[in-house]
Amino acid sequence: MSQDLSLAHAFQLSRDLMVPVTVFKSGDEFLVLPSDEIDADDDLEVLHEFFPWAAH
Repeated sequence: MSQDLSLAHAFQLSRDLMVPVTVFKSGDEFLVLPSDEIDADDDLEVLHEFFPWAAH
């Protein structure tokens, strides 16, 4: 999945679930997780975090 498509899906997922979600890169893949499932000591290349109640 491309970065643009990942960001678009992550934004909608955040709005649908009403939870913050984080987009990160692992190898050649772009992945999305609820932000509360990511630990501070995880070695991730975070690209963006979406907050459902913030205007984008």
